[in-house]
Amino acid sequence: MSDYQILQKERTVLDYDTVALDDRNHALVIIDQTKLPNQIEMLSLTRQEDIREAIYLLKVRGAPAIGVAAAIGVYLAARQIAASCQDYDSFYKAYHEAGNYLNEARPTAVNLSWAIRRMEQIVLQRKNEPVNRIVLALHDEAIAIRDEDIRVCEAIGRNGLALVKPGDGLLTHCNAGQLATVRYGTATAPMYLGHKSGYHFRIFCDETRPLLQGARLTSFELSSAGMDVTVLCDNMVSAAMREGKIQAVFVGCDRVAANGDTANKIGTSMVALAARRYGVPFYVCAPTSTIDMSIETGDGIKIEQRKPEEVTTMWYKEPMVPRTGVKVFNPAFDVTDADLITGIVTEYGVVHAPYKAAFRDIFSRKEGGQI
Repeated sequence: MSDYQILQKERTVLDYDTVALDDRNHALVIIDQTKLPNQIEMLSLTRQEDIREAIYLLKVRGAPAIGVAAAIGVYLAARQIAASCQDYDSFYKAYHEAGNYLNEARPTAVNLSWAIRRMEQIVLQRKNEPVNRIVLALHDEAIAIRDEDIRVCEAIGRNGLALVKPGDGLLTHCNAGQLATVRYGTATAPMYLGHKSGYHFRIFCDETRPLLQGARLTSFELSSAGMDVTVLCDNMVSAAMREGKIQAVFVGCDRVAANGDTANKIGTSMVALAARRYGVPFYVCAPTSTIDMSIETGDGIKIEQRKPEEVTTMWYKEPMVPRTGVKVFNPAFDVTDADLITGIVTEYGVVHAPYKAAFRDIFSRKEGGQI
């Protein structure tokens, strides 16, 4: 029995990495998050079509996890291409096409394109080496991206934990948890580290319509870890804040513009507006890999549009809107303006407005070495 089968039998998602490379079978291994929380099913993917579909259909989701999955995916593509292309030019042409193919799966999460670009740099830098050595270097880079994600999330957790105190009520939107990364999560990293240290947080997860990532995923993983978790509908957030139940908000993000505008799961901006009204600190947990200095403001972030069925029929036995004559607006993300954000928690510390200058300082520190 394989390790993955054992985990399925024990019905736990907390004792393994969300995204993994199975070197023996040359496969990307993920949990199918569309089946949670009712079924834990591990997927072992080798074909590029299946890896792209897993990203598009949210079987693997969350910006950091998508980035790691993409890195492993293009490494596996390189292995397959090298079997028939031993000269560099033909190998690179096919490899570049494979990267573009994966990159088209989801346009908003910057980690997808970031990981693919980083992996392609390995190919370009080693153009004078044999193709088989380039493939080995891609393997090592994919593992490096995975290991960095773990270190980054733990550092974000330490930095975020310094912003709150034991017993606080913490709200999070969507799922920026372990299921969205390799371990710890981004927005949930302070919760995991605080839980280990006996902080006894009260965690509030809003449903996050229409895909219910908060209700299905965040509440599932945090309650499985033994935390005190309460689920509330998205339109109940302001009521909870008004009653003083929430002392801080931690959310993840899929892309941060140079001015600090942040794209995250649809509904995040509404949480930020309510937090501003009731004086609740609103923190965005952002690995530096999600900061895109090439985009000046949130207006330049491309917002993914999803299928109307996610709103009308996905969770219902019968359609919840008329079959004809009614349109559906279903953006996957919205942009939270920088002036609504109390601070952005990175692996190098918490930064505050003006964000463009703060990000430049962060990147200069990043160039100096590891976390």
